Amino acid sequence: MNAAASGPIEAALVLADGEVFEGEAFGATPEGGISSGEVVFNTVLAGYQEVITDPSYAGQIVTFTYPHLGNYGINSGDHESRSTFLRGVICRDLPRRHSNYRAETDLNSFLVAQGVAGIAGIDTRRLTRHIRDVGAMPGAFGTADQAALLAAATAEPGTDGIDMVATVTCDAPYERATTRSDGNRVWNIVAIDYGIKTTILDQLSQIANITVVPASTSAADILALNPDGVFLSNGPGDPEAVAGAPDTIGALLGQVPIFGICLGHQLLALTLGLETFKLPFGHHGGNHPIRNLKTGIIEITSQNHNFNVADWRVGGGSADGVEVTHVNINDATVAGIACTEVPAFSVQYHPEAGPGPHDSRYLFADFDNMLANHHGTADATTGSAV
Repeated sequence: MNAAASGPIEAALVLADGEVFEGEAFGATPEGGISSGEVVFNTVLAGYQEVITDPSYAGQIVTFTYPHLGNYGINSGDHESRSTFLRGVICRDLPRRHSNYRAETDLNSFLVAQGVAGIAGIDTRRLTRHIRDVGAMPGAFGTADQAALLAAATAEPGTDGIDMVATVTCDAPYERATTRSDGNRVWNIVAIDYGIKTTILDQLSQIANITVVPASTSAADILALNPDGVFLSNGPGDPEAVAGAPDTIGALLGQVPIFGICLGHQLLALTLGLETFKLPFGHHGGNHPIRNLKTGIIEITSQNHNFNVADWRVGGGSADGVEVTHVNINDATVAGIACTEVPAFSVQYHPEAGPGPHDSRYLFADFDNMLANHHGTADATTGSAV
């Protein structure tokens, strides 16, 4: 049902700490008039469709800080996954009509079709400042009375300690063929789907044929596919709650080169004996500055995560066989690591940039080079080593 079909419908957002924000319902009408989840904010200026279809937002209600949402509509070519997994959308202004030659439908109709509720007219500046000051927290919004919304918000478990990956990973393996055109060797890569994005597959498919497997796939089954390398994808929630992931990754380390992004980065870190922690309000946006410690270059990056790898170097700590490669300039958190003894590296941010800047897409070429160094180059047509 379209919540906005018969004109504005009053609604409210209530956070678990009792803070109330008034607005108007749009999108789908949830059962009981209530949608609940962990409320976070995202600072992207464009790319709302990619954010809404990013599986990494499972369990969360996304607040968009940019004041207008839906200006250019929705098109199926920009979906980042097969469905939506977030719990709701919060915005300031929802335009009455969209305008873009690629648009196939409007944002409101898309959310209705996906069963996702939204609330507009919210003072998103006040909401964002509140989350920034007190941290991300559960909330509930909808047309129910404020008492019911507060009860739903306080009952919402959030994402801590919950295996959100199980709700977004694929049910069965599937393949993505390469479009490599540079004459170099075509690799065979297994991508573990913790919530993988389409744009990541687009980038990987420029260098390899990809077999995407469910997150529960064992290391033995992955190695049985005879991969040249393994990719650890992005995904939602608490890395420590992803069942069996460190054991699987540990059995792959040293066997094949590994590249991880976002949740995949955190899972690689846990496998290496490092720790993770939850950030106060996460990193969500397309304008986060990262310093590449090897080159000294500052990269503007796309990010979406609530958890981060703890910096073991604080207080003079050390970790055998691991080095920090990238650092977040905003808060000095670890943004990239590399193994010094086996071919494996990972980053906390999203170099595929869907949406966001393309400063860090070189990391896919770095993975290509790592594969070449590990296996040797080969003729693209015969596959024979040279």
